[in-house]
Amino acid sequence: MKTVANETTPEEGTWTDHQVSRQIAEEAGRLLIDLRRSVPQSADERWLRDQGDARSHEMIMGRLAELRPDDAILSEEGKDDEERLRHRRVWVVDPLDGTREYGEPPRDDWAVHVALCIDGLPVAGSVALPAQGRVLTTATSFPDAPPDGVPLRMVASRTRAPAIVTEVAAALHAELVYMGSAGAKAMTVVSGEADVYLHAGGQYEWDSAAPVAVAMAAGLHCSRIDGSSLVYNQPNPYLPDLLICKRSIARKVLALVAAHTGSDALAQGS
Repeated sequence: MKTVANETTPEEGTWTDHQVSRQIAEEAGRLLIDLRRSVPQSADERWLRDQGDARSHEMIMGRLAELRPDDAILSEEGKDDEERLRHRRVWVVDPLDGTREYGEPPRDDWAVHVALCIDGLPVAGSVALPAQGRVLTTATSFPDAPPDGVPLRMVASRTRAPAIVTEVAAALHAELVYMGSAGAKAMTVVSGEADVYLHAGGQYEWDSAAPVAVAMAAGLHCSRIDGSSLVYNQPNPYLPDLLICKRSIARKVLALVAAHTGSDALAQGS
């Protein structure tokens, strides 16, 4: 699996948090690819999805216990423990984001999310797109953002895009591209394949922590849809909405969201 840049891998014991996130996301991605390839096409999709979730979670938990034993973990597939609220350093992970798409070979719009949040902020993270052979990560530097698309391209959920997404896309005269995983959608903005990812249909911290860490490192605008900051490791991990877009159009997108929701506060983002 390729990362966004080729680097010599240092010794495991000297890895930075960025490198830990990348390594674990890559390893989980390989596990999921191997599992997917080992299952006959006639196998039950539910079994593949359940096994993918469980095996990736188990591997990630084990590797974090080895590499960062003093840190807390919040995983979609794990039992939430309020002990994490007493930690400054919390890994927020989604072992298999886009479980539906994973269970539909050969779809490639699914991901593995591994992020470290310190004092509620996602400071290191990686999003593996195993079926695409890519890992986008804060462990590497990013080139300057490409020019805005003409027309703009906006990614949306293939199964539950809320009305506000289609309304804002129409106001922007943007082309809508429907995809699965939140991580896959967010990374199209990071890579310059799309310009906007707007979501308002309900998510949790593990859906966005790693994508936001990577997007912020790439210099993109990341916020709630009211323009407020995204804060992680909260008592209730429900974090229902998200905007990731190029900074050049962030104010315009937020203003359009405000106009369609009737809230003046939405236009206050950068």
